[in-house]
Amino acid sequence: MFGQLLLGVAGTPGVRSLVTGSGLSRPVVERFVAGEDVDAAVRTARALAADGIAVTLDRLGEDVTDDAQADATVAGYRELVDRLAAEGLAEGNEVSVKLSALGQSLGPAGPRRATERARELVGHAVAAGVDVTLDMEDHTRVEDTLATVRTLRADFPRLGCVLQSMLFRTAADARELAVPGSRVRLVKGAYAEPAEVAAPAKADVDKAYVRCLRTLLDGGAYPMIATHDLRIVRIAEDLVAGRDRGSCEFQMLYGIRVPEQRRLAAAGHAVRVYVPYGTDWYGYFSRRLAERPANLAFFARSLVTR
Repeated sequence: MFGQLLLGVAGTPGVRSLVTGSGLSRPVVERFVAGEDVDAAVRTARALAADGIAVTLDRLGEDVTDDAQADATVAGYRELVDRLAAEGLAEGNEVSVKLSALGQSLGPAGPRRATERARELVGHAVAAGVDVTLDMEDHTRVEDTLATVRTLRADFPRLGCVLQSMLFRTAADARELAVPGSRVRLVKGAYAEPAEVAAPAKADVDKAYVRCLRTLLDGGAYPMIATHDLRIVRIAEDLVAGRDRGSCEFQMLYGIRVPEQRRLAAAGHAVRVYVPYGTDWYGYFSRRLAERPANLAFFARSLVTR
C-alpha cells in the first residue's frame, strides 16, 4: 500500500522536477545507478567480474515518444554490446531491455515495431556473445511482451523474460514458460497495480513467488531468482540444493544487499547484478524508493545533510 502511494506521488510532474532538479539527489542516485554513460557501465561490469559476479546492464529510458527515440535506444544498446565484446566482457554477461523503450506503446503498430527492433538488437547481441532479457513492465504490457518473447525465441532460444509474482496471471505464465532451457527472471513486481490484477498483500506475493519458482524448477527452466528478501533467498537455496549449479542463478539490484551478493557468489551460486546506467534515471529510481521504506529514509537524509 505504501509503495503504491509513493509511486503515485512520484509520478506527478512537480515531484519529478523537484527530485531531478536537485543536486542533493545525486549521491543517493549513485547508490542505485552506475553512471550516465557506457564507460560507467563497462567499469562497473569489470569491477563486479572481479568478485565473480555477472551483470545485466539496463540502458535507462522507457516510454519513448517517437520512433527516433526508439531507434536511438537500439543504437545505444548496440554500442554497449560492442564495448562489452571489445573489453572481453561479453561472455556470461547480458543486457536488459524494456520494450516500451523500443516503441511498444507508439500506436497500433507499436508492438510489431518493438518486436522488429528487439529482433535487430538481440541478433546483434547474440552474435557478440551477449545474452538479452526482455524486461517486464506494468500489467497492461504483459501480453504484448510475452508475445514478443514467443516470436523471438524461435530464433533466439536463450532470450530471457521476466515474470512478476504479484500478478494473478503469473502462475499460468510460469507453467507455460517452465520448459528446459527457458531463462526466466522471477521478481515480485515493482509497479503500482490495481487490486483486480495483483495481490496487494506481501504474504500472498511471497507465497506466489515460491510457487512459481517451484514450477520453473520442476519444468527444467533456468530461473533467475531476483529478490532481496533474505527469507526467500534461503528458501530458494533449499529448493536448488543438490541441483546442478548451472541450473539457476540469483539476481539482485546494483547497490542493494552487496554483502549478500558476495556471500552467494562465495557459496558457489551463479550471481548476477542488475546494473542500470544512463541519464533517464527517475522512473527506475522512484520504483526503488517504493520497494523499501528504508530506501526512502536514505534519500530523505541525503536531502537534508551534506
